[in-house]
Amino acid sequence: MSIASPTQSKFGMVFRVTSGNFLEMFDFFLFGFYATYIAKTFFPAENEFASLMLTFGTFGVGFIMRPIGAIVLGAYIDKVGRRLGLITTLVIMGLGTVLIAFVPGYATIGLFAPLLVLIGRLLQGFSAGVELGGVSVYLSEMAPPGQKGYYVSWQSASQQVAIIVAALIGYVLSLTMARDVIADWGWRIPFFIGCMIVPFIFVIRSSLQETEVFLARKHRPSASEIFSSMVRNWGIVLAGMMLVVMTTVSFYLITVYTPTFGRSVLKLSVTDSLVVTFCVGVSNLFWLPVMGALSDRVGRKPLLLGFTILTILTAYPVMAWLVNVPTFEKMLIAELWLSFLYGSYNGAMVVALTEVMPIDVRTSGFSLAYSLATALFGGFTPAVSTYLIKVTGNNGAPGLWMSFAAVCGLIGTLVLYRSSAVAKREQMSLTA
Repeated sequence: MSIASPTQSKFGMVFRVTSGNFLEMFDFFLFGFYATYIAKTFFPAENEFASLMLTFGTFGVGFIMRPIGAIVLGAYIDKVGRRLGLITTLVIMGLGTVLIAFVPGYATIGLFAPLLVLIGRLLQGFSAGVELGGVSVYLSEMAPPGQKGYYVSWQSASQQVAIIVAALIGYVLSLTMARDVIADWGWRIPFFIGCMIVPFIFVIRSSLQETEVFLARKHRPSASEIFSSMVRNWGIVLAGMMLVVMTTVSFYLITVYTPTFGRSVLKLSVTDSLVVTFCVGVSNLFWLPVMGALSDRVGRKPLLLGFTILTILTAYPVMAWLVNVPTFEKMLIAELWLSFLYGSYNGAMVVALTEVMPIDVRTSGFSLAYSLATALFGGFTPAVSTYLIKVTGNNGAPGLWMSFAAVCGLIGTLVLYRSSAVAKREQMSLTA
């Protein structure tokens, strides 16, 4: 096993390590964007609301597997290394992608159709449980001194590239294919493209080299030691989960849920929803590395506190303004504001989460905190948003969900940075 040389292209390493992250979010976004078509294909029901809820429920169930993947695969990566672990997660993720792309509809194979799609989502969730943690830790350990925030921010930035690419593919399909054709089988085309990407990502990830930080460790903890350490550090993991709630809820609200919200709730066109989603992806891609770099200069805590408070104060008012006589222009402005809040917070949050975790359980601790937040809150954001609108009759209700998530992020920040040990680890990271 070789060590990444100082002269090796940092850009190339970032590209290779985040490629799997791209694939994960590419598939997740497609599932949310084509939810109405997937609902009719695999979950037919007389009531459109029930059909859509079944689809979003299946989308959310995949997130329940994330904590299991975080514990099992996280311990595996902390023991065998970052490189081999990232290749393993890619293989599992690819299997889930293939299942969703090629399973026939309910009309062809009956109940086996939704069952196989569910299995595909469970495989994706199991893999994704550690993908973010593995990528973030790798980027943190290979980053030059004083630039951890900037480098780790590219974990989230790669997800935005996936959103942009998926939105462009959807836009092209909407221009070249009739809506009934897309509903029948055309929605599968982007998933087929995702399957074609898997072998390419496998090849480039295979060329990854292990980080010097991991190779320098004299002791490689066993799975039981890692589990014991996580139990001892349960408070940090729980507070870390609160930190992530703000990120995961806001991300799935402004990306995965936006196309369905634009079409089904605001009654805007498919093209309008895709253009807004594309612009949100570009905005996220800009703010994440900018704010990650800023956190290297001013610290993580000021950004985390500032943007959770700003989100609490503005998320619902912005959504209420949007749904009052909605237009494409208003949706674009509202989503770009929410994107600014998300990107600015997350640019500091992801690297902060790598810093607060003890080094011996860095991957598993990060992954478990992230996965718990996604499983309990973020992954069900489309379903929760749909439900809130239904029971309240208020189309701006998703803004309340985002404000609640920001409250969680604020609590997590205050709890974590009350610890002197955490503050010391952050200071060492900023100067190392």
